[in-house]
Amino acid sequence: MNKLIKFYKGKKVLVTGHTGFKGAWLTQILLNFGAKVCGYSLKTNTEPNLFSVLKFKSSIKHVIGDIRNFQLLNKTITDFKPDIIFHLAAQPIVRDSYDDPKYTYEVNVMGTVNVLECMRLNGVKTGVIITTDKVYKNIEKDVAYKEDDQLGGYDPYSNSKACADLVVSSYMQSFFNPDDHGTKHSTLVSSARAGNVIGGGDWAKDRLVPDMMRAFLEKDESLVIRSPNAVRPWQHVFEPLSGYLLLGMKLNEGQTDKSGAWNFGPEKDDMQSVEKVLEAVVNKLGKGKVVIQEDKTKHEASLLKLDNSKAKITLGWETKFDLKKAISETAEWYQEYYMRKSNIKKLSITQINNYFK
Repeated sequence: MNKLIKFYKGKKVLVTGHTGFKGAWLTQILLNFGAKVCGYSLKTNTEPNLFSVLKFKSSIKHVIGDIRNFQLLNKTITDFKPDIIFHLAAQPIVRDSYDDPKYTYEVNVMGTVNVLECMRLNGVKTGVIITTDKVYKNIEKDVAYKEDDQLGGYDPYSNSKACADLVVSSYMQSFFNPDDHGTKHSTLVSSARAGNVIGGGDWAKDRLVPDMMRAFLEKDESLVIRSPNAVRPWQHVFEPLSGYLLLGMKLNEGQTDKSGAWNFGPEKDDMQSVEKVLEAVVNKLGKGKVVIQEDKTKHEASLLKLDNSKAKITLGWETKFDLKKAISETAEWYQEYYMRKSNIKKLSITQINNYFK
């Protein structure tokens, strides 16, 4: 991790979607590392939100913009001249994608095209495009998907992210081919697929842990759960973020074999059902009542697992938190926010420093 911190010190990094949950954590980590950060994103869409809680707006170049606005995005990249781009801007909610599929495809597919095209026009050296674990054609069997498994996606969100992954592959082969690196171009790109992330500061709707924290800590009421038996690859948000940062570093160093797709998922024992996560959170908080009310009106996969062996063996990435530790860190953050009202930014920075020490 010391090498990672040393590498990013002074680097110019552009983060799309920096006002979102993962984007805000990534931005704070980069600031801790001493990077110069430019964020490009829509305004925050929840209240409260991690971006406002962390109060780093004055520490970065902060651009409010739609990822579909090619002209503004290109001007931002042209002016900032980033060494590395982490593209996280997205429409990330499965159920919302059923309500507005057109918007979901515009943001997730054409937004990705816009980022890659801006990279091509400006000669940006490194791009890490964040997709999702849901890009795979899910056969609903007890198998952990590998990077070369077939892409698919049943719902508009998952499918749009699979499309985005194909866009990355096309640009990588057509314009940023690793075989031509150093002769015809100087750009390397990869896509990164992570599991279901948890951590402090997520207030998005229709996500298990944020819904639990709102119900149990903010409102002191019961939580309705629609899919208690669904199995997901749960992981703390720092786990995939450390993978993105490691991947960005190796691509920026010119390691052409790091182009392509990468899974950043938890270990096998941490791929657990919603019910198991509920039990663990309730035990940690010492409170909480759950009501099961299954909803099958909108399809969501009941079983999803990732194979993380490529990242561990080839990239040198490793997981540091098991599910119990991930839940503990997450619950501690929300308890601090809702119950003790102490310096939440200080706790956030402490959690980052303890993970990356």
